Amino acid sequence: MNTRKHDILEALRAHVNGRPGLQFCNYGNIKSYRSESRSIQRDKHDFEQLFNAVVWRDSMTAEDILKATSAFSGRLQIKEEGNRRITIDYCTGQYYPTEYRKAACAVLASALWDYWRDDCKTGDAIREKAKAELGSRLASRWFH
Repeated sequence: MNTRKHDILEALRAHVNGRPGLQFCNYGNIKSYRSESRSIQRDKHDFEQLFNAVVWRDSMTAEDILKATSAFSGRLQIKEEGNRRITIDYCTGQYYPTEYRKAACAVLASALWDYWRDDCKTGDAIREKAKAELGSRLASRWFH
């Protein structure tokens, strides 16, 4: 994998591995707090699967990933500063803890969609490819 792509992916991974910052006072009870926490953890698991699907594809470039930042309303931006310094900037829509991992997933899913588009030709074929490689739960969640 080229260095630039690696740096971008590692910056995304660091972003996703950041603590969500849930505040219990924003929830009416422990049940809703834990439910939200499980959903956020599921987003992290999805990211890891999408990350692994992107990382080993040598023909997928850093530019492909950067182009995919238009996903999730373009709220996740990857910025390159100076000598191989990559930063992730995320603009919150509603509530940061429930969004920032979803945004990273959407970017990687969009990059994979574009990557598969040349071979698959139709959306249904891309969804079948995603289902075969990533499983039906992940495919139905990110490749609809």
